[in-house]
Amino acid sequence: MDRVSRLGVLLAGLMLALVAAAGEAPRPRIVSLAPNLTELLFAAGAGDRVVGASEFSDYPEAARGIERIGDAYRLDYERILALEPDLAVAWASGTPPDAITRLEDLGVEVYSIRTERLVDVASAIEALGALAGTPAVANEAARRFRADLAGLESRYGGLAPVRVFIEIDAELPYTVTGRHLISDVVSLCGGRNIFADLPGIAPAVDLEAVIARDPQVILSTVGDADPAARWNRWPGITAVRLGHVRGLPPDEVSRATPRVLEGTRVACEAIQQSRLDPALRAR
Repeated sequence: MDRVSRLGVLLAGLMLALVAAAGEAPRPRIVSLAPNLTELLFAAGAGDRVVGASEFSDYPEAARGIERIGDAYRLDYERILALEPDLAVAWASGTPPDAITRLEDLGVEVYSIRTERLVDVASAIEALGALAGTPAVANEAARRFRADLAGLESRYGGLAPVRVFIEIDAELPYTVTGRHLISDVVSLCGGRNIFADLPGIAPAVDLEAVIARDPQVILSTVGDADPAARWNRWPGITAVRLGHVRGLPPDEVSRATPRVLEGTRVACEAIQQSRLDPALRAR
């Protein structure tokens, strides 16, 4: 949890303590500025506190009925103010800083949540539970997440490393660096993101660079039925030649929510199948 998040939780905790002392049930009105935050709020038991949410807040089903307040790049500030929120929850690595500043200038308190690693998901759930006044539900959800994560780490930790190219866009070879959640997913599975060393979070890369780094597995989050069909033109890549091009469920590996463990299981199974390929093991 970053400094802004910790400060927000402390202030919210003080507010909730004062409300509890007055014998009232704390029910803050919350605006979510990112789909993953909406999902995390529901996981923390605070779905009924969310009065506004960004576009693509589509999980769980109840999130679809929440009033929309814009998307990640363009917020409807007039609509947000009309909802009279007690606070807005921002995504530290996704919400534009000028949007946060604008909301604060309009008198809306903003709490920023950082989720760059799998372990951050549990901390985010706890933080949101503290903000929303649902700590019991949130703490139990965080406990379950940590337990399931530990199980995956125990199963796949220490296995032979496999070079992985992570494809997130089919138009150009866009990938993710070591700062992205998907790279952390791959690392847990014993994969080595071949572009982890690049600057930024989700850069475009040259096809020649992919060929030069010769991934043994290609994992695609594009969402099409057969990602291998796009790569068959480059049989010199080990992953293509051996048939190790596999798709991943996009939301389950890119959204930092409890569902990311489902995506992690799929990624780990795909990498493990490739790891056990005799042709790969012989290299």
